[in-house]
Order: sequence, then C-alpha cells, then structure tokens
Amino acid sequence: MSEVPAVGKAPSLDDLAALAEAAFQALPERFRKLTGDVIFRVDDFPADDVLDELGIDDPFGLTGLYHGVHIGHREGFGPAPQPSMIFLYRRPILDEWAERGEVTLEELVSHVLVHEIGHHFGLSDADIEAIEASAG
Repeated sequence: MSEVPAVGKAPSLDDLAALAEAAFQALPERFRKLTGDVIFRVDDFPADDVLDELGIDDPFGLTGLYHGVHIGHREGFGPAPQPSMIFLYRRPILDEWAERGEVTLEELVSHVLVHEIGHHFGLSDADIEAIEASAG
C-alpha cells in the first residue's frame, strides 16, 4: 500500500487510488466477489456534465459517484450493459477530510468507496445511511 505523503504535500491521484485499493482489499472476500467487474477511477473533480445532470453547483459537493446499472436491474439475456464504474473525487475528498478532522484519510476513502459500492448493489442513500447507523 502506498503511504500518505509527508506533511505539506497533498496526496496525489495515485496515492488516493492506492488508498482505495487497500480499502477494497480490506473488505470481506465475499463482498469483493459480489462487486464483480466494477471499474474504479480516481479523478480530481467530477466532470461538469455530471454536476449539471445531478444539479450540483459546487464541484466540492460530490466525493464519489456510481455510474452503471446496479446488479438488481441487469438482464440476463439482454445486451451487455456498459461497465459499471465507481468514481472517487480526490479534491472533494481531501476538502471533506480537512474540514472534518476527526477521521483519517483512509477511513474517509473507505467510507466513500463502500457507499458507492452500495449503489452498485442497488441500495439508495437512505438504505446506506440506515446500514451505517445500525453498524455504528
């Protein structure tokens, strides 16, 4: 696993990708297998068209995004859907990490990643929040 860079240097896209990979590998094997062939990607910010589509004005307002057909809505004999993707957005994640202060960057990256995987499984934000509340 890549370590977070020394103080004074912000984690790069590659650093955040390494944290996300470590968070994914730390999940139970069964959970990882159920995730399937999702593509994980780390970008600095969401694209403008994504923000427009979601009605989000502030690019710092979105830390992650699931894009695809969740596994409960896939058709067995229909055309193959585009690959599902999970995006993590570095700058909004770093901004939230700096604002919150009480969580590590690793914890926050793991939280965002698991949240987006929840969407891949077909869970709503409310479903995910209820699961987090019962686990916490």
